[in-house]
Amino acid sequence: MDKIQKFQQALLNWYEGNARILPWRDDPSPYRVWISEIMLQQTRVEAVKPYFERFLQEVPTILDLAALPEDRLMKLWEGLGYYSRARNLKKAACMVMGQYHGRLPSDRKSLQT
Repeated sequence: MDKIQKFQQALLNWYEGNARILPWRDDPSPYRVWISEIMLQQTRVEAVKPYFERFLQEVPTILDLAALPEDRLMKLWEGLGYYSRARNLKKAACMVMGQYHGRLPSDRKSLQT
């Protein structure tokens, strides 16, 4: 085992014993990860956790997000700040529904368009 592999293994071992329990790690589906990444922009992890769980209870899929009235979205987002994140999330959900049949693209080229 070379130095890099030893370091990688040591890091993975440390993670197993020290990783924080975060709700988006339980089920790392693309939608859940996407929502968490947007919520975590400029917002502390501890602040996001309750919003994330509440948001996904009411908006469990991209279809639900695309169909959600903006006033309800803003109410769910209330307290997280940076409301443009929520508006852009909804716009992106509508694009995913229209252009990708409700599935988040997994290839880099599609994500950049």
